[in-house]
This record gives sequence, C-alpha cells and structure tokens, in this order.
Amino acid sequence: ADNLSDALKKLKITSTDSTADSLEGCLDCVLQALAQNNMETSEKIQKSGVLQVFASLLTPQSSCTAKVANIIAEVARNEFMRNPCVDAGLIPPLVQLLNCKDQEVLLQTGRALGNICYDSHEGRNAVDHAGGAHIVVDHLRSLCSKTDPASEKLLTVFCGMLMNYSNENDTLQSQLINMGVIPTLVKLLGIHCQNAALTEMCLVAFGNLAELESSKEQFAYTNIAEELVKLFKKQIEHDKKEMIFEVLAPLAENDVIKLQLVEAGLVECLLEIVQKTVDSDKEDDIAELKTASDLMVLLLLGDESMQKLFEGGKGSVFQRVLSWIPSNSHQLQLAGALAIANFARNDGNCIHMVDNGIVQKLMDLLDRHVEDGNVTVQHAALSALRNLAIPVVNKAKMLSAGVAEAVLKFLRSEMPPVQFKLLGTLRMLIDAQAEAAEQLGKNVKLVERLVEWCEAKDHAGVMGESNRLLSALIRHSKSKDVIRTIVQSGGIKHLVTMATSEHVIMQNEALVALALIAALELVTAEKDLENAQLVQILHRLLSDDRSAPEIKYNSMVLICALIGSEPLQKEVQSMAFLEVISKLRSHENKTVAQQASLTEQRLAVES
Repeated sequence: ADNLSDALKKLKITSTDSTADSLEGCLDCVLQALAQNNMETSEKIQKSGVLQVFASLLTPQSSCTAKVANIIAEVARNEFMRNPCVDAGLIPPLVQLLNCKDQEVLLQTGRALGNICYDSHEGRNAVDHAGGAHIVVDHLRSLCSKTDPASEKLLTVFCGMLMNYSNENDTLQSQLINMGVIPTLVKLLGIHCQNAALTEMCLVAFGNLAELESSKEQFAYTNIAEELVKLFKKQIEHDKKEMIFEVLAPLAENDVIKLQLVEAGLVECLLEIVQKTVDSDKEDDIAELKTASDLMVLLLLGDESMQKLFEGGKGSVFQRVLSWIPSNSHQLQLAGALAIANFARNDGNCIHMVDNGIVQKLMDLLDRHVEDGNVTVQHAALSALRNLAIPVVNKAKMLSAGVAEAVLKFLRSEMPPVQFKLLGTLRMLIDAQAEAAEQLGKNVKLVERLVEWCEAKDHAGVMGESNRLLSALIRHSKSKDVIRTIVQSGGIKHLVTMATSEHVIMQNEALVALALIAALELVTAEKDLENAQLVQILHRLLSDDRSAPEIKYNSMVLICALIGSEPLQKEVQSMAFLEVISKLRSHENKTVAQQASLTEQRLAVES
C-alpha cells in the first residue's frame, strides 16, 4: 500500500518532466496493485487526483502509453470510476490513440474506451463526441480478413467496445448501422467462425442491432442467414445455441430474411431440436424446445417462406408440423396449431388441408383441452379453425364434420382471447350457410351468451365479434325463429347500438339485420326497437354528411319497413324525416338518390 501511495505521488510530481524509466516503475506498481485489489486501488487513484495526469501521458510518442491505457481500462471496470474518467478528460486523448499503429496501444485503448462506455451514458456521449466509433468501425473493416492471433484479439476488443458503446441505445445503434457496420460484422463472423471469443462478440453485437427495423433491411443484403445457420449446426452447448437464437428471433421478423433462413436450412435444424428435446424434462431441453418451435411458427408468418414449406401440402416440414398436434407436449400442440393457422393464409392451402383431414386433428386437440384446458392451445386451435373456414367450399365440410359443436363446448370460457376466436370461427362458418345459421340462432344458450358478451365493455374485440355474430345469425338464416330467440334474449338493443359503430362494415351489418327483423317479425320486436330509440338513430345517420352511401341507403330501407308499426310510424312522422330525405334525392350516389325518392313516396303516402 505504501508503494502504491509513493507511486501515485511520484506520478503526480514527475508526469510533466520525468524520464520514461521512472514513470514505467510507478505504472507497474499501480498495475500490480490493481491486479491484487482493483476496487480499493481504484478508489485510491481517484482520491489522489492522478486521473487528470493520465490525460497528458496518453501520447502516441510515449513508450508508457499502453500501460497508462491499461490502467484506465482496469480502473473503468468499476462503475464508480467511469464518470471520473470522463471528467478527467481522458476520452479525447484515448480516441486520438485509436489512430496509432502500435497493436498493444490499440488493444489497451480499445479496452479502456469499451469499459468506460459500459452502462455509462456520459462515457458513450464523450466517445460519440470525440468520433471514436467511426475510427473503430474503420479498424474492423481493415482488420476483418486477418486471422493471426494478435489481429483476432484486437477485433474481439473492438467488437466489444462497439457493443458497450451502443447497447440499448437506439440513436447510437442507428449511427453504427449508418456507418455500415453490419456487412463488416457479418463478414467477420464468416471468416473467424473458429474463434469462439470473437464469434460470441459478433453475436452479441448482432443481438444489439437486430432489434432496429433499419438494421433488418441491411442484414437482408448480407449472407447473415447462411452464416448463422452454419454456426448453429456446429453448436453443442445450450448457451451457445441460445445466443444464436437470440439473434435469429428478431431477424426472422423480416420477411426477406425469413425466406433466406428457410433456404439456408434453419427449419431442418429446428425440427431436429424438437425431435431431440420433445421427451426430455431437463430445463435446458424444455427451453430449447420452446424456442425452436416458436421460431418455426415465426418463419411461417412470411408468405413466401410459408408457401415454400407448404409445398402444396406434400412438404416434409408441413407433415412434421402436423405430427406435433397430437403430441403430449403443450408447447408442441400450441406450435402445431399456430403453424396450421399460418399455413391457412390462402384459399388453396385451406382447401387442401380440410380435404386432408386436418379439421379432425384440431377438433381432437380441442377436445383434450375442454376441461381445465390450456388457454393458449385453445386460442391457437380456434385460430386455425377460423382461418380454415374462410374459403366458401370449406364451410359446409367443416359444419358436417361437427366443428360448430366442437367450438360451442368453449362457450363457458371466461378467457377473452378464447371467446374472441370462438366467435370469429362461428361467424366464418355460418357465412351464407342458412341451415347452420338457423340452427345456431335457435340455440338459446348461445344467443344468451352473445347478448352477455355484447356488454363486455372491457374487451372491445369480444364485444364487436358478439354483435357481428348476432347480426350474422339473422342475415344468413333469414329465420323468424332466430329473430324471436334474439328478441327474447334481449339482443335487439345491441343491434341498434351496433348501427352507430365507428366501423362502416359493422353499421351496415346491423342495419341489414334490423331491416330483416322489421320485415319478418316487426310486431315481436316493436317494443325493443322503440326502447332502443332506433328511429332517432336513423334520423341522425341520415342527417350526418359523414355517413357512407350504403349506410344512408340501408337506413332508408329500414325506415320504409318500420312504418308498418303504428308506434314506430308515429315516431317517424314526428321527426321531420321528409326534410332530410328530400335532400338525399340529389345525392351524388345514384342508388342513394333513387332510394330517397322511393322512401319519400312511401312516407308521403303513410302521412
């Protein structure tokens, strides 16, 4: 300790006009003390005021420069020393040293800057201000192809420095991307894939940058997919695989890269992991199974990558994914159902899958999750069924396979995501299927649940879908029994409210359903329509210039039907509808103008 104090005193006194030899001894003493107790020695250095002295010692001409930079690197391993290093003015001379040719000086300078930047806003700002990143990126470029140990060590330090410099800082990450660091790092990974330390640094740097949208476009122009898959195939340790996964996941959000990863053979690697880990209860294996199957689902979100793997339904990947659905692993069941939902994104695929028995597999899966089921699996299986039900030719096939009954088992669910998908699936199934719409529309339990969900104010999605299904039951069945069931369950007021929705498509669906009610069962629904103030709402829709033409048209059709009811006709007469409607005779939309003339005649006759 005495030696250290002496050395620090000497450094302060002699720094201005000392001989290199006496300085060298003092610096060695400080380095030795740091090696024995870094934290305590760093505190002493800070108190001694010697940091300011170091700034003047950091000159390219001095033979002690590398040792001074080494001391700064060691000191800056302590969080409490990073700001003092910045305040002592060490950053500008360190950045200047990045221009020198001496490898040891470059190595220690890179370490010092990297450590000062670690988790330090002030450190990063100072390096940014001094233009340090630019010089380091240039070094990476010029050293990239050198594979001697000294160059690889320097590359590792420089990668680490850039990583600490930009970690979790979007602005600095964007700056590095604009400097073109991505192609250089990808090239580095390819050339130095045998060097574990450098590879690891590259991966962490990728992980940092890959979150940014602008980076993905740059990555897409490199052969990153190929390099990562090549590297992945060599890995045995879980941690290393996990590290590559952390880069793959954000990159795979980009559709171009998805396709590149598929072409580079990532899918085969993922399927292999699934096969190896599916029956294991080791924590690492369970984690790998989840990551691999999640990534598989992500790759299927790209249209091109999905179609490539579907291969007309004959693809080995598609077949393997199908085999996940009956698996005993919830994770695989989930991934399998989500994968099917992703494959089911165009009519051709949907028709092929329904014709090849996929519906039964999904229904069997749902059956396993009716009682105390796994909510994510329920949600995924219902998503897949909903997508499969979109093509017209699939609806009747799925209905006769018993899909509606399978889905209705989840009516009791209290989980909004499951409720939402259940409603969407039923709505898709009954589209233009009169018989099914009638059957479901007479199901009192279903209709009562829909009416209840129409009031789910906390879950706008569930509320919207319930309203849309109520309207669909009427529109597709055109059945008096269905209308009576909905009136008895208190559904009318919700359809009237739906006519005021901010979405034109929902307004329209509501108005068409209400027109059918008025045409088929006006007497039964009259009281509810009156209580829900339908006439006032129609007046508002027709007076509002912002209402879409189809809304105006269907509102007038509905008015004509409502005047068949005495109390509703009185309301219409009391509200000066003729005035509003006569204005619409000159509407730019011909259909609206024609309907206005017809409606005006009807109202004139009735009055």
